[in-house]
Amino acid sequence: MSTASPRAPGSIERRYRLLYKPLLFIACLVPLAWCVAGVLALPVPTLGADPPRKVLGILGHTALNLLLITLTVTPLRQLTGNAHLLRLRRMLGVFAFSYALLHFITYIGAIQGFSWSLIVKDIYKRPYITIGFAALLLLLPLALTSTNGMMRRLKRRWQSLHRLIYLIAILGVWHYWWQVKKDIREPLVYAGLLAVLLGWRLWRRRRATSKSASPTAPGTT
Repeated sequence: MSTASPRAPGSIERRYRLLYKPLLFIACLVPLAWCVAGVLALPVPTLGADPPRKVLGILGHTALNLLLITLTVTPLRQLTGNAHLLRLRRMLGVFAFSYALLHFITYIGAIQGFSWSLIVKDIYKRPYITIGFAALLLLLPLALTSTNGMMRRLKRRWQSLHRLIYLIAILGVWHYWWQVKKDIREPLVYAGLLAVLLGWRLWRRRRATSKSASPTAPGTT
């Protein structure tokens, strides 16, 4: 009597490499393609009466969405036991940085016309811009060290460095919250999702600490 053999690890790896990763790559490019098509006046949903501001918002929202999706990978892996999900995390993180960088370039270029006097004045009037810029600067070393070679070179320091993503996510949500004047419902949703993601990690860490601290057998006196 034969039993069904588990799927070969090689077939799963090929599926992620040849199917899931390309599909994720294309999906991550959709917001950028929409912005480019709108700027070129191609037949896509309109960018509204103020295209530069609309593009700025699309790029910023996409960066924040991808940042939170990146943070979702680890809980999903822990809940499902599917370690292969980690293969997608690096791409998500790099795209999050790319969209954040494009968001910043759109701000200093299309919005401020590369006028540093206007940018400095805007930063003084709107501190949330400083918070967003700080998040972008913190994302830079994470993007530069996202390769396998840098992982091998940094070893344990790589993991410590990439824990900055928690602070970056907080700054990103804070940046979005502060720029909203009246209706804070959407920033509140982002803040709630981030609280759940960070709370899950804190709970897992405390649970692991309590397990390792508890004796395996009753002690004797």
